[in-house]
Amino acid sequence: MIQIGQYNELRIINKTETGLILSDGDKEALLPYNHVPKDAEVGENINVFVYMHKDGKLHATTQKPLACVGDFAYLTVVEDGENGVFMDIGIDKDVYVPEKEQKRPMFKGDKHVVYVFLDDSNDRMVASSRLTNYVEEDDINFEEGDEVSLLIADRSDLGYNAIIDNKYIGLLYTNELFDQLNPGEIRKGWIKKVRVEGKIDLSLQPMGYGHILDMKEVLIKMLEENQGTLPIGDKSTPDDIYELLKVSKKAFKKTTGALYKERLITIGDHEIRLLSE
Repeated sequence: MIQIGQYNELRIINKTETGLILSDGDKEALLPYNHVPKDAEVGENINVFVYMHKDGKLHATTQKPLACVGDFAYLTVVEDGENGVFMDIGIDKDVYVPEKEQKRPMFKGDKHVVYVFLDDSNDRMVASSRLTNYVEEDDINFEEGDEVSLLIADRSDLGYNAIIDNKYIGLLYTNELFDQLNPGEIRKGWIKKVRVEGKIDLSLQPMGYGHILDMKEVLIKMLEENQGTLPIGDKSTPDDIYELLKVSKKAFKKTTGALYKERLITIGDHEIRLLSE
């Protein structure tokens, strides 16, 4: 069965004046000639993205969309429409966002993280910025410390909401961030805590002692590459530490504390120094 809004492997069964006719053995889709590879022949299979055209028929393209149905993506509003807007999804067909699916009003030129899905009434792709309506809230199998992929979604009163592994939503707290975040960014993150009510707290830094072991190696290497000293210490600001090492001050102090106990470094107010063997 042809999956609308997804990539499909289809057989080329015919050529017409407007393009190639593709089939899965049941339904057919038109691939216009401007998207047909030069060496495509009848009888061969071709991988295409399939969508419902405004004429009510299935069309295919070899263009690469920015999102498939079931994906969260950062898209740009390119046109105002009646009772909604259209967003560029990377192919000739834009995706429609009805007013009722807009968390806040959208205007041409705006960029938003949205969820792409099919309209049950006509099988056309639509999108929504009401992200919490489309994330999974059950069967959360994460454990604290798990590494995940984050799509930064939008800012909230407490920090930044982020889509986790294209499926869940979690929160990065402002007071734990030491870097500027922007909606649409893809970041590596870690699960900090899964609350009883299903809320997920996130971190941009690894959790636990395993991270300290990794950080120890990084810090020693940086010291060796900088004549044995680095211009950060116990009284350095969190911002200065993050700018140099991309870790929080708490993680920095744990790491330097471990290295000090091993008699590998000395720690000053604004300097750490590698001890010679």
